[in-house]
Amino acid sequence: MAGSELTNIKSPRVKAARRLTKRAFRDRDRSFLAEGPQAVREALALDDVVAELFTTAEAESRHAELVAAARDAGIPVHRASGEVMAELAQTVTPQGLLAVCRFVHVPLERALTGETRLAAVLAHVRDPGNAGTVLRAADAAGADTVVFTDASVDPYNGKCVRASAGSLFHLPVVTGAPVAQAVRALKDAGLRVLAADGAGEHTLDDVDLSGPTAWIFGNEAWGLPKEILELADDVVRVPIYGRAESLNLATAAAVCLYASARSQRAAGTQSPAPNLP
Repeated sequence: MAGSELTNIKSPRVKAARRLTKRAFRDRDRSFLAEGPQAVREALALDDVVAELFTTAEAESRHAELVAAARDAGIPVHRASGEVMAELAQTVTPQGLLAVCRFVHVPLERALTGETRLAAVLAHVRDPGNAGTVLRAADAAGADTVVFTDASVDPYNGKCVRASAGSLFHLPVVTGAPVAQAVRALKDAGLRVLAADGAGEHTLDDVDLSGPTAWIFGNEAWGLPKEILELADDVVRVPIYGRAESLNLATAAAVCLYASARSQRAAGTQSPAPNLP
């Protein structure tokens, strides 16, 4: 320490936070890192989520309201040198704010209610950037929940958290559910389960999306295996009007989710309010 500033990258506090870049330690501590002012702002908006905050002097000056909000909430705030922040951050150019957050996911049965109208299920999605972008798209489309199945990437992966742009803190997120269990629970909750796949017999133009709907999105490289396609009520593809071979996962997911959201809004069947954690 130099005055009140953390300068030693080997200090116990820095090492404890740095180890959360690894999933085994995240699972053990039930904590993860949220980097940047947008993620920190959204995390601070929830009660008892931020455990501690690291900030550089420059970031504290630039985002004084966030640092003040953390202090007002009784959250420990540690001023860190640029070297320490570079050690903690997982980006090439750190923004100077990083929060240690407690896990925010909820059980599947809690995420689904009688008012659930739109859900996204990530099945075997391995790329954290794609997963976080799908989570962000689901949030933007007004989805009620996002399910990360047991074979998908950890939503607390740093790249996934950044790609979600704060949406991780906006709606119920389920982790670790087997696909079959998730599909069964969604159907029991009254949702029609649609698998998004390029081999689908029907296109988005052909199906009625005005009712409660859950979309299953598959792996970036090989899509959805047969056993998962068979769990769905229908398999739907995004129509390609131009010459592109296909859409990437995140783009296709955004198109599907917004198609459902638009149909539900037109029919007046969308969720009455966000189903926040």
